[in-house]
Amino acid sequence: MGYLATWDYARLIGRYPGSTSMTRSELIADLAEANPHLRGADVERIVGTIFDGISAALARGERVELRGFGAFTVKHRQARTGRNPRTGEAVPVDEKAVPFFKAGKELRDRINRPRSPRPAAAARIEA
Repeated sequence: MGYLATWDYARLIGRYPGSTSMTRSELIADLAEANPHLRGADVERIVGTIFDGISAALARGERVELRGFGAFTVKHRQARTGRNPRTGEAVPVDEKAVPFFKAGKELRDRINRPRSPRPAAAARIEA
């Protein structure tokens, strides 16, 4: 297979039938399609820059708040003793930091409103 940009590949394969998740490639493809004045490579760079910015802020221990969408924070989990599910043996689990997302009110409201007709991207799968 020759070089296919991420957004072209996602458009070529479409979403998996019955899939309820969206990949980064599909997000880029949908954004590029919705914004024809932008090149696909630019959309890919923008999405990457946003994700990198969120990741970098979380790595510094900062909170990232996107009004109406939600907030990303880092939660610290204390060390504990876990169990090996196969043997039942006690296993030490180190303390760690984990990313946490809390949805904003507008996002929660949008998720809980009755579903509207499927977007064109989902309809492409059926064709």
